[in-house]
Order: sequence, then structure tokens, then C-alpha cells
Amino acid sequence: MPAQSTAEVFTGDTRIVNLTVGGMTCASCVGRVERKLKKIGVDPSVNLPLETARVVAPASVTDQQLIETIEKAGYTASLKQDAVEQVDEAEQGSLTPRLWVAAVFTLPVFLISMFATFQFPHWGWVAAFLTLPVATWAALPFHRPAWTNLRHGSFTMDTLISLGVIASYAFSLWQLAMDPAMTAHAGHGASAGGHGMDHMLYFDAAAMITLFLLAGRQIEHRTARRSSQALRALLNLGAKSATVLQGGREVQIPVKDLLPGDLFLVRPGEKIAVDGEVVEGRSAVDASLLTGESLPVEVGVGDAVVGATVNTSGSLTVRATRVGSDTVLAQMSRTVAEAQSTKAPIARLADRVSAVFVPVVIALALATLVGWLLVTGDVNAAFTAAVSVLVIACPCALGLATPTALLAGTSRGSQLGILIRSAQVLESTKHLTTVVLDKTGTVTTGALALAEVIPLAGFGGQDAARLLALAGAAESRSEHPIARAITQAAQADAHLLGQALPQVTDFASAPGGGVRATLHEEVSAGESREVSVLVGQPSFLVSEGVELSETHTRALLTEQEAGRTTVVLAIGGQPAALLALHDTPKAGASEALAELRALGLTPVLLTGDAEPVARAVAAEVGIAPADVYAGVSPSDKLATITRLQEGGAGVAMVGDGVNDAAALAQADVGVAMGSGTDVAMEAADMTIVRSDLSSLPTAIRLSRATLRLIKSNLFWAFAYNTVAIPVAAAGLLNPMIAAAAMAFSSVFVVLNSTRLFRFS
Repeated sequence: MPAQSTAEVFTGDTRIVNLTVGGMTCASCVGRVERKLKKIGVDPSVNLPLETARVVAPASVTDQQLIETIEKAGYTASLKQDAVEQVDEAEQGSLTPRLWVAAVFTLPVFLISMFATFQFPHWGWVAAFLTLPVATWAALPFHRPAWTNLRHGSFTMDTLISLGVIASYAFSLWQLAMDPAMTAHAGHGASAGGHGMDHMLYFDAAAMITLFLLAGRQIEHRTARRSSQALRALLNLGAKSATVLQGGREVQIPVKDLLPGDLFLVRPGEKIAVDGEVVEGRSAVDASLLTGESLPVEVGVGDAVVGATVNTSGSLTVRATRVGSDTVLAQMSRTVAEAQSTKAPIARLADRVSAVFVPVVIALALATLVGWLLVTGDVNAAFTAAVSVLVIACPCALGLATPTALLAGTSRGSQLGILIRSAQVLESTKHLTTVVLDKTGTVTTGALALAEVIPLAGFGGQDAARLLALAGAAESRSEHPIARAITQAAQADAHLLGQALPQVTDFASAPGGGVRATLHEEVSAGESREVSVLVGQPSFLVSEGVELSETHTRALLTEQEAGRTTVVLAIGGQPAALLALHDTPKAGASEALAELRALGLTPVLLTGDAEPVARAVAAEVGIAPADVYAGVSPSDKLATITRLQEGGAGVAMVGDGVNDAAALAQADVGVAMGSGTDVAMEAADMTIVRSDLSSLPTAIRLSRATLRLIKSNLFWAFAYNTVAIPVAAAGLLNPMIAAAAMAFSSVFVVLNSTRLFRFS
């Protein structure tokens, strides 16, 4: 099955369209594209280094309208077909020859313009000739978008660069034409120090500006490519082919052609092609490339396996359950790509500034020119200061500050098995004060095992095997960890007795409460009877009209105080048995919660389980009794999160089940464990792929580190422009130095972001 295009994702009455946008060079371009798109009633988020736009659009707005709107703004646009786009190879390739031409021609221009030693008769005309290809062809990546935007009445970073290059070259050529004998003699105007600077020619400035900025843009492209390598590597993790079993024969086919239900063979050392279920064999599976988990996991018949993980030892036969865009790997890639396409609220500040920045800089450059002419009358000094202002003020560092940090942070997260769904999450983490954790499957292993079936008074004469069979059949349609544990125990017991579980004819589930089912129980050969069964929390049974006696309640409390999770089985409206299960905290849970406290966060346990059981688990992992909320339903979980938020707490909710989905969505940051349900992961802002609680503090630290880096980048970008413009206007910067400084500011921001790749 071919991978689904990521161009469109439907969400209710709106759809998300992912586009590739070409021709953007700075934050002003980003702002222009977003403003034009908003005018047609869509919500866009444009990413500069990835050259993408993520658009939330109503069904009434077509893809063609989106593309035409962007093209009318002066840029190119097309539907994005892959989970992650490669850096524009054509553009990066086109920069390389331009950079070489600029370097080869600029060096002699610089030498003969700056040093009398290299000057010869009429060297000015030679400098003009050598600079021409640099100021025109090599500088075309700046001139072309500047002209395109000018036609649409807007100004961008390229406008400033293009004006600086053209003004430097045109002014120099005009000076030379007015005084052809200006450089008629070798060393004309040479100062006593041997520097030929006493002239009004700026060919070297035009050439050096182009050279420095081309070099800076080339470095930006290379670094942006490196920043998305983690996501590209994620996409390349999957197997390329699979050995499918067809009619007893082994057939090699491309992974994209696998269908759900296909059986395929995985030999030792091979990657598992797609998500599936083991139907034969036993082995250890290494998921380190996908989850960061170093230890292989033992799998056998009935266990789920994930595509792109590596079979290390035995041979496995696997039935495909998820293929193409539905696999865990594809979903991870999509999540990371979407996160990199979103925009943190802090980035809006840079967008607002850059929208008015370029016109203001042009006005400042003109004011600088006029001011110097009025005050000093020195045309040379006035021109130098004005061009320096134009060149050094380019706001490209502002446009790169946020997206490059986000790109690096989300990519590093994917390497560590942490998926961040949006940039908004990063800012939310700084306000967190409380981490609310579901118990089963989050703090505990979730690998519940049935400890005992305890018949209740009135059903004491019943066979425990029959009671277990009825409970197991009723729970077989539920996905809750308690239900799975009861069903597995019932199936194992029935298998030993050579029997089958009763057939389920009617089933309903109350998330966080229990299940009700109608079963057909075989009483003799060819005869069966209908049995009404309830399994769940005491509160659920009471809501269904089942009353527990004082004796029943005491028996229940005894099991709970022993730290056992206990549910009640009712048959025909009467309490029949207690089903006691035991669970253990996850390895490293105590250490992970200690780390959260060290980060200034308060761990809170929130569970539908009984209070004695919850307190026993909390005591094991170091959660204070006052921070335990037990016996809560899914709606109570939601209400608890809301109450904490109303009390001023910034709340992160960590869970893995359907019954956690509402609370995950309500929390300031929802964190789903990778072993949980699709509903939980869809509702969450962040997913811990390997379901290891120790990854939670790592995820919080990574989010905070990324946010700090964004703030650091923005600070340096703003500080650079704040300091540089007055210095340039004061005539203290040569245009060449200004160009080098501007290029360095962009490169610095990009390289600063790559520090996140060393985060551990």
C-alpha cells in the first residue's frame, strides 16, 4: 500500500494542507505569505528553513486557491507530498557555482581596491569589469526575489541586500564615468600607509557583500539540512522489502505492497517490515533505533511488534496489522514533521517586527545619507554610512531564530523517542507546576495479572472456574489493562479445561467504570442459556442497581488494603465474585518522579482504582498521600485537572488509555505513553514512544532547553540589529564589514540551534 500523502489531513469541518513554498528568504517573506493567506480565511503557519506552510483551511477553500494566493504574493507553491521535504537541492546547488564565481572575482577586486601595491594604471575600470558578474549573476538570488516583492509592493531582506549591492556598484561606476582619470595612475590616492583607500569607488564593497552573504546562505542551507537529518533518518528506518508467505512459498515484495492480514517472515538480523502480531516463533526485538530503549524486548506468539525494529535472534512469522501511513513509524514521522511546521507564540513577535522592519531600515538609510550630506557635505562618508545601514540591518537572523531551534529540538526529541506535536507545547512547559499521572500503565507496568477469584456470599457454591469464564468473556471486548488481565487468565483456564469462553451477544463499556455484557453460556450439548453479567468498580455496579452488602464491602476493602486492584463480578444483578489483580510500579518510576521534583514539579497520582490501592502504589514511588486522587471516573479526571488549573497550577497530564483522553486534552500539556491507545496519543501534545517514565523528565528538559534556545536566538537577533544600525549610521562600519557581520548573525543563530543535537 503506498504511503498516504501528507498534503491533506481532515479534522472535522476543516482540513490541514501542507504546502512547499519557494522563494522565501527572511521573516518578512514569512509575514507576507501568512498575511495573504489569512485574507482568504485560512490559518497559516509558515516555516522559513523548511520552506513549508501548514494551513488550516475550511472545506470551501481549495488547494488551488491556496497555491494561487501564494504565487500572487510572489512565491512558488505546491502540495507537499512527503512527511518531510528535502532541503531544496536545486537552490542549494545553484548557490555553489555563484559562490565560486564571487570568490574568484572578488579577491582581485578587493586587493587592487584596498592596497596600492596591487594597483596599476586604470585599475578602476578593471575592478568595474571584474565586479560586474559578481554584482549581477552571482547576486541574482538576492536581486530576483527583491524585484518580485517590489512588484507586489513589499520589501524583504533581499531588498536591502539588492539595494546595497546595486547602490555600491552604480555609485562607483558613476564616479568613474564622471572622472575617467580617477585611477589613471598606479597607486593613485594611496595613503602613506600603503592602503589605496583615498578614492570613492566601492566595487570591492559590492563584491564582498555578495560573497559574504552567499557564503552565509550556503552555510544556512547546509545546517538546515543537518537539522532535518534526524527526521530523514527516521523515515529511512523502515525495511524496504518483506518476505511474504503465500501458499506455502516465500515471496519477496516491497513493503509498500503489504496489506493488513498478510503473513511475513522475519529472520534474525532483519527489520520487521510493518506493525503486526507474532503468530509463530519467539525472539528478542531491538527497538533502540525507534525508541532509544537499549535493551531488546522478548516477544512471542500474540505479542505486538512495531515496524522498523530489528529481530535479533529467533525467526518470527508476523501478521501485518498496520501498513503504509498507519504504522507507528509513519505516525512518528508525521508528528515530528507537523511539529516542525507549527509556530511557537513567541515567534509571532519576530514576525510582527520584521513586517515593518525593512521599510523602516530603508527610511533610516535615506535619513543617514541626507543627514551626513547636510552635516558634513562628504558624499563619500554619506554613501558609506547609508549602504552600511542597508546591509547590516537585514533581519534574516530574526526569521531563522525560532524555526531552526524548533527544528533541532523536535528532531533531537525523535532520536530520544519523544514526539512533540506542536511548538505551542514548548512554551507551555515553562508554566508547568504539577504533573498528574495515571496509575495503570503509566506509573505501574500495566501488566496486571489475576491473583485470585473470590466467590461472594450467596455464590459461594459456584465454581471459581465458571465465574472466571463469565468475567473473562464479558471483558474480552474491552481494551483496558484490567480487562486484558482477566480475559487472559480466563482463556488460559478454559484452555486447560478444554473449554471455550461463553459467546458475547451484547456488550457495552463505561470507560473507567466497567462493562456490561449478555453471554450465551453452554449448559449441555446443544443447549445454552442467556446470562447477564456486569464487571467493574463497585460504584459502577451500584449505578447499575447492584447493591453490595456490608460483608461484600469488607471483603473488597481487605483485598484493596493488600495493594490489589479489585473489581466486582455480578451475575443476573447479584454480586457474585471479587477479581483481585496485582500490578507493580515500573522500573525507575521512583527515580523519574524524583527528577520531576528536582525540576520544580509536583507529581500527583490520579486513578480510577480504589484509594487503598492508590496509596500503596504512591508510597512505593514516593508520591505524598495528599497528592493522591483515587476512585475517579474519566469525567472526574477531567474535573480534577480543571480544578488544579483554576487553582493556578500549570498541569501536565500523563496517561495511556481511552479514559485519559479528555484529561489529556484539557491539561496544559498532555503526555501519552507509547504503549497506550491511539485515542490517548491523538489527544496528547507529546508522546513518550518507549513508555518509560524516565523519559518524562527528559522530555520536559528538552522542551525547556528548546524554548531557552529560541529566546537566546531572538535576543541575539534583536540585540544585533539594535546595536548595529546606530553604529553603521554613525559611519563607523565599512559596507564590507557590515556584510560580514550580517552574514555572521544568521550563521550564528543557525549554529547556536544545532547545540540541541548534543542534548542528552
